[in-house]
Amino acid sequence: MTRKRTWQTLLMVFVLALGLSSRSRVIVWPWWVTAYVGDALWAWLVFLGFGWLWTRWSTRRVALCALAFSLVIEFSQLLHTPWLDGLRANRFAALVLGQGFLWGDLVCYAAGIAFGVIVERVWQRLRFT
Repeated sequence: MTRKRTWQTLLMVFVLALGLSSRSRVIVWPWWVTAYVGDALWAWLVFLGFGWLWTRWSTRRVALCALAFSLVIEFSQLLHTPWLDGLRANRFAALVLGQGFLWGDLVCYAAGIAFGVIVERVWQRLRFT
């Protein structure tokens, strides 16, 4: 199986837009959207990013790497050094690196990656990849 980067890119832009809107102060979302959906979308975007970079990897390998990356990012939030906290003060870096460790985020990451796996398998069946 080989992923097509065109479809991956379009889906990444869509997921990124959804994720940013879930953190927007302009759009009023229910509390659970701002608390959980953004983290799941972030993990889905990581999954898509790994698939974009390594188009010939299996879905399982992409999912495991995305999960490992997500776990490293979340557990890195337990570290607070001046340079790392300074980096997290940047809005873009904070979107990637997060601010503080939350166990619930791990569940959101797993859900987002699982959703990405489901979408990719459906796309494979429809021959979009």
